[in-house]
Amino acid sequence: MNQTTFLDLRNVSKEFGNFTALRDINLQVREGEFICFLGPSGCGKTTLLRIIAGLEIQTTGNIFQGQRDISRLPPALRDCGIVFQSYALFPNLHVADNVAYGLVNRKTPRGEITRRVTELLKLVGLPGSEAKFPGQLSGGQQQRIALARALATAPGLLLLDEPLSALDALERIRLRQEIRALQQKLGVTTVMVTHDQEEALSVADRIVVMNHGAIEQVGTPLDIYREPASPFVADFVGKVNVLPARRSQGQLQFGAMQLPCAGEDREVRVYLRPEDVLARPIEPGDAHVFDACIDKIEFLGSHCHVHVHSAALGSNKLMVYLSLNFLSERSLQVGSTITLKLLPERVKVF
Repeated sequence: MNQTTFLDLRNVSKEFGNFTALRDINLQVREGEFICFLGPSGCGKTTLLRIIAGLEIQTTGNIFQGQRDISRLPPALRDCGIVFQSYALFPNLHVADNVAYGLVNRKTPRGEITRRVTELLKLVGLPGSEAKFPGQLSGGQQQRIALARALATAPGLLLLDEPLSALDALERIRLRQEIRALQQKLGVTTVMVTHDQEEALSVADRIVVMNHGAIEQVGTPLDIYREPASPFVADFVGKVNVLPARRSQGQLQFGAMQLPCAGEDREVRVYLRPEDVLARPIEPGDAHVFDACIDKIEFLGSHCHVHVHSAALGSNKLMVYLSLNFLSERSLQVGSTITLKLLPERVKVF
């Protein structure tokens, strides 16, 4: 990947009266990179995107696009295209006119506009739809038109504000794959806002996890999932078991389980992903093995969430992932006993 910094946010903050929406945001986005702003509602991710687009002006801080300071420039003078959650298409204009809107404003020659519209509609999988109105299209098709319009002027930066949240589940999965493939084909630097962790994990080169107007962690999807920097990130991204524990004299204890753990003596919390507790034939001499009783099985298709309790865990409950085949082959059901193995190297302590 090209390591050139394309977008540079320096000490960006935003206040609305007495409310601080963003606090001291520092972020560098590389050229050609797909970045996702991920976080709960109200964490500031859309405000940050709007500041990048010029639709809001930061209270403090600067934004550089390449070597150009765009901190106070109006949206029209920033090299970006934006796709909104609500499509924001003109209902009284044909598809072709919607896509061509930015080109017309730039007084592009008519022949070039026609060629560009045809090219873009083919690119987003809707060739031949020039004469239709937005109301004649499905939600997914309308979002494809909005994407074509954003790309019409060949912007250096594409901004996506929760573009898939208004679509049904299957259409969202299909369109996010198409957006990612299109972004890789064009090589356009892209920033997408989402509150859907699966969406971010599946498309992003890097994820920016936000909470209460600040950045909690920036990293690849694997880094964010495997090496969370805070309890919030561990809890927000993916499923996780949270167990109270005690760290004392280099040992971590929860229930009857003991693991080596450096650090000062104190009460802590153990964070453990469900897939990091294994159910499989146990080899002689295996450590960190315990028997558990199945309390509940949540059917999810090919896999299940299995909730268990064990004397080895004290009063703590645990959720593990098991395949449907595994459960069926061993005739496991609520009340069954199962042998599990904990992977100590995957335990995170906060």
